[in-house]
Amino acid sequence: MSGRVLVSGANGFVGSAVVHALLRHGYAVRALARPSSDTANIDGVDVEIVRGDLLDPTSLERALLGCEGLFHVAADYRLWARDPHEIRRTNVRGTHAILMAAQRCGVRRVVHTSSVATLGLHHDGTPSDEDTPAHLADMIGAYKRSKFLSEALVRRCARAGSDIVIVNPAAPVGPRDRKPTPTGRVILDAARGRMPAFVDTGLCVVHVDDVAEGQVLAYERGQRGRRYVLGGENMSLKAILAAVAELTGHRAPWLQLPHAAVLPVAHVAEAWARVTGAAPNVTVDGVKLARHRMYFSSRRAEAELGYRARPAREALADAIQWFRGNRYLD
Repeated sequence: MSGRVLVSGANGFVGSAVVHALLRHGYAVRALARPSSDTANIDGVDVEIVRGDLLDPTSLERALLGCEGLFHVAADYRLWARDPHEIRRTNVRGTHAILMAAQRCGVRRVVHTSSVATLGLHHDGTPSDEDTPAHLADMIGAYKRSKFLSEALVRRCARAGSDIVIVNPAAPVGPRDRKPTPTGRVILDAARGRMPAFVDTGLCVVHVDDVAEGQVLAYERGQRGRRYVLGGENMSLKAILAAVAELTGHRAPWLQLPHAAVLPVAHVAEAWARVTGAAPNVTVDGVKLARHRMYFSSRRAEAELGYRARPAREALADAIQWFRGNRYLD
């Protein structure tokens, strides 16, 4: 049996996948979830659930006591919020708080879940990697800025001597995407036949369980302070929607809209969301991000960690199967 580790955000989409991967590898897992959080994703598995909040240092110390490792997965992953400062508080201040608590509790090693959102992009659409330069001014929206700043904080801690490895997941899809995430929402809408049109963009699609395996590999084999992209298959949105259509028996959308045509719709949707409080289906930041093909290479993780990702079609099929089994398609 390996040592005890804490997973923050353990009830979430990626966090619960990390929990399951750690259990497969023989780790004793303590799962951190907020007091109000639904823990259905980890119900019935052999974990110790502790309640706490990233902005409550005392609760973090209680959770970390006796742990040799920390997987910091918790994050506010939204492309729109009525108060964007909420995203920054969770992702930047929360990361600082849990790293300081880990240091006080003598945690040996940390894996920090960042995002490919922090990496630069090539204008010609060729895959980026860990060394593609990026600046805060390049970051579109509150989510990307918060992840960029939190990763910069983590790298400073690593340079100061903390044993931290950084992983940068691409666009994970698969089971247990309860909210769902922005990527999961695209797949769900397509699986329901509710996406009649699309824009010219692309994503690096990866199975959430492969991301989780990559996190365990990073904990066991990663170099301190080093970043590892955990990606899968680079696909255009058109190809993703065609695959979902084939898997569900729907007709693939054929109408490609220019980004400029969708942007006013996003502004209206966000204005209505500020009135109602319900998250908009299309966001301004999402449309701006879609102007770029977000393609990434996992070569470093493959060479240094032994990371491998299954074909994107399998990830999409598992996501659809989970949505269907949990009545999201009804």
